[in-house]
Amino acid sequence: MKRALLGLIGANIQKSLSPSLHEDAFAAAGIRGHYHLMDLDLLAGRNAADLLGAARAVGFAGVNVTFPCKEAVLPLLDETSPDARQIGAVNTVTFDRAGRMTGYNTDRPGFRMSFEEALGRTAVAGERVVLVGAGGAGRAVAFALLDLGAAAVLVYDKDAARSEALARDLAAVFGAGRGRAIADPAAALAGAAGAVNATPVGMLGFPGLPLSVEAIEGRHFVADVVYTPLETALLRAARARGARVLSGGGMCVFQAAEAFRLFTGITPDAARMRRLFDDLVAARDGALLGA
Repeated sequence: MKRALLGLIGANIQKSLSPSLHEDAFAAAGIRGHYHLMDLDLLAGRNAADLLGAARAVGFAGVNVTFPCKEAVLPLLDETSPDARQIGAVNTVTFDRAGRMTGYNTDRPGFRMSFEEALGRTAVAGERVVLVGAGGAGRAVAFALLDLGAAAVLVYDKDAARSEALARDLAAVFGAGRGRAIADPAAALAGAAGAVNATPVGMLGFPGLPLSVEAIEGRHFVADVVYTPLETALLRAARARGARVLSGGGMCVFQAAEAFRLFTGITPDAARMRRLFDDLVAARDGALLGA
């Protein structure tokens, strides 16, 4: 493969670093590649089906999918990987030469590898963890936490039906009691090792706090899947209370590396990707702070 097109479908994605990460990986592999943003906020009247069809028609090798499309794309695909079927969410879609679309989930290994690298399995082994958000990202994080050895994931979503559905899916795969829907994440945190935010709250354009910071103690860890900005208001508040924190940066890099492998068949240099990510974030967040 000497030329390739990739892209990202989602909302509020203009600050995404995916184009730079993938295009640098293309350059390192000797491929002339372009990564195109397809932002639902800017493409009035378009939806995930429209954009998937357009990308396939013009010869894209594949696309990444983000909020709010990770679950919505499932019925549009010709095939899904076992991981994606189990999770019930897709963030990577490849197109073969016949145009068949296959969905994968690289968020699960992305979060798992990031957590293990920064906090270690001992942070969750045998412990309960509060998860805020049961959408596409939350589903991947929940499965990753149980992969890491968590005793149970306590799931909160403002849509109670989504919390309950994810809890049932976790129990079906990992056993009874491993997933539980909750109504009050702050109260649940008292008996948990930590919390993960898997909602867009805290991202640029989605201000606010997804969890009451008064419930956070120094013994807790607090992780966020958001990386725009890298240090969200939640992480800043948790750090001030003495908690260990994990940003969405590692998850972004690890999932991107795995997605690139699926798109091209080439395993990129993850360390190079992380160095570039760090440089890009420093420049981007510095500009945001100066704005």
